Amino acid sequence: MYDYKWPYPLEYDREEIINADVLVLGGGIAGCMAAIAAARAGQKVLLVEKGATKRSGAGGSGCDHWESAATNPCSKVTPEELTQAMLHDNDGFNNGISHYIECREGYDRLLDIEKMGGKIRDTEDEFVGAEFRDDGTKFMFAYDYENRFTLRIWGTTFKPAMYKELKRLGVNIVDRVMVTSLLTEDGIQGARCVGATGIHTRTGKFYIFNAKSSIICMSRPARIWLFSAELPGLCEFRPPQCIGDGHAMGWRAGAEFTMMEKSVRAEFSAAGRSYPPYGAGNNHNTWYAASIIDSRGKEIPYADRDGNILKDVKDRFRPAKGQKFFMKGGGIDFPKYEIEGPETLPFSKMIEEGYKLPFYADLTDLPEEERKVIWGMMVGQEGKTKVPIYQNYTRQGFDPSKHVLQCYGAGWTSASFLPQERQLFGLPGGFFNDWTLGTNIDGLYVAGDALYASDCYGHAAATGYYAGRHAAKYAKVNELKHWDKKQVEDEKRRVYAPLKNDSERGIGWKELNMAIAKTMQNYCGEIKYDDLLKVGLSRLKEYEENIIPQTFAYNPHELIRLLEVFDILTVSKIIIEASLARKISMKSLCFVRGDSIEDDSSKEKLIVIKQYDGKVVTREVPVNYFGDLKENYEKHNQDYI
Repeated sequence: MYDYKWPYPLEYDREEIINADVLVLGGGIAGCMAAIAAARAGQKVLLVEKGATKRSGAGGSGCDHWESAATNPCSKVTPEELTQAMLHDNDGFNNGISHYIECREGYDRLLDIEKMGGKIRDTEDEFVGAEFRDDGTKFMFAYDYENRFTLRIWGTTFKPAMYKELKRLGVNIVDRVMVTSLLTEDGIQGARCVGATGIHTRTGKFYIFNAKSSIICMSRPARIWLFSAELPGLCEFRPPQCIGDGHAMGWRAGAEFTMMEKSVRAEFSAAGRSYPPYGAGNNHNTWYAASIIDSRGKEIPYADRDGNILKDVKDRFRPAKGQKFFMKGGGIDFPKYEIEGPETLPFSKMIEEGYKLPFYADLTDLPEEERKVIWGMMVGQEGKTKVPIYQNYTRQGFDPSKHVLQCYGAGWTSASFLPQERQLFGLPGGFFNDWTLGTNIDGLYVAGDALYASDCYGHAAATGYYAGRHAAKYAKVNELKHWDKKQVEDEKRRVYAPLKNDSERGIGWKELNMAIAKTMQNYCGEIKYDDLLKVGLSRLKEYEENIIPQTFAYNPHELIRLLEVFDILTVSKIIIEASLARKISMKSLCFVRGDSIEDDSSKEKLIVIKQYDGKVVTREVPVNYFGDLKENYEKHNQDYI
């Protein structure tokens, strides 16, 4: 037993009921924008967040670029062109609806955030005359300087600005509460959503949230294949408590999901296998277009789409001949063949060609404005880079005009991982949605990382605001429905059960998380086989039936960590069920089967999966089920247009 006193009052026996028109679950970028939109529509809005809304979520600490500003005055690319490129780049396995919303409304959201107090322009004229700056608007562009649809931004200013706007609009913010379940009409799985339940992360108080419509704006899953009890910290790209609670509660409520079989080779991950994101040199995304050199100072050449070696640094920011535009932080538009340059060459290939380890990101030979905008603006605004990378490295003497920074992989990779070490990164699976960003559950909407094929900061902000508008419309024409008492009491028993278990012989949250990760590595790794997947599913069910009843928690903090791991287990089951349903290998889904059947009928189909009455139900939907992008968007958004 611990011998210290818990510093907060314990309120396990207390219950608080809060009513609202629109309930927003999750206070990250998507959640804040959803709440702002619903409040502007005149609705009484309640936002519930596990952390502290002012800085919480995957984008709470910052962001350095906004990919989706296709309608900004300098852009030469239309929303339709950009969305189609995103779809093409993934063989159609992308969310056409959410990414069209991102491309169509992303610039609008930037202007919104600027009015709230966020910084999106070089207002101090620090980069006057730089090739990537438009002196008329003072916008700064990244990657493709010709087409100018990706803006560099000061993302560390965004979340506090959103929080201030939430307060101004009178949104009821409930911080430090983990949402544990969705409430449905009469307690029936798949019926209309009437709210949610939650538990305070410090006091253990139980909450009942009752609303006309609800929006899930929670994170994508994490800690599925990789987990370290000692070394999560900066080795994780997103906050380690962002683990897919929304997916798990949606599954239990009967919501549909798709692309859950997709998992990529681990890139930014925990378990001590990675380096702090953007703290190891590379030449992708934030560090684009840093030169990469080997230990002797020999530069690894850049190549364009067609494999032509680029001699001038300026050419790295221009499309190839005949190429209208290209995308960084995503893919390259219509490549003719695999590019042989620092972005795609694996270390082994580089070594074969005579390059010597270790490799380094070299900013010293870049034009001064390019070096300055990478180190200090982009490294300093992206994710967690401001303090641990930019400030700490600078304090220790790193000078990008003199020094090079060792890198540990090509492109995104910052360490080597085993093939079975996977993660849900890069357009992962999530909730299946319609053109209102609604789910199959009436009154339940989804935005941001909870959506299937979710992506970046701009995607979260645009879809959040969009979902907020549509959830507000629903709330205006529907009455508040009361929750089912039995459903609430069942949930209270479930969440508080570990507090009553034997601490001497019980199992803690770390042990269970590690067991789940090992099970997923062993039975749902790089290559999928039905027999292995079934063993893995059986093992997870064993944990659910025999291990969870033995788990224990000493205090609210440990209880929350344990409830998160229960959700990780649920998400792991969804992934295996989806993998069993996908019978053929799909490169675009990073999905490889060792026992693939001779049938490609599902080659261009999404597998949509849900749970109903304890059984898994699947159906197939064409990848382009959303139809004509512009036509359907305008059909559903006449009031906004």
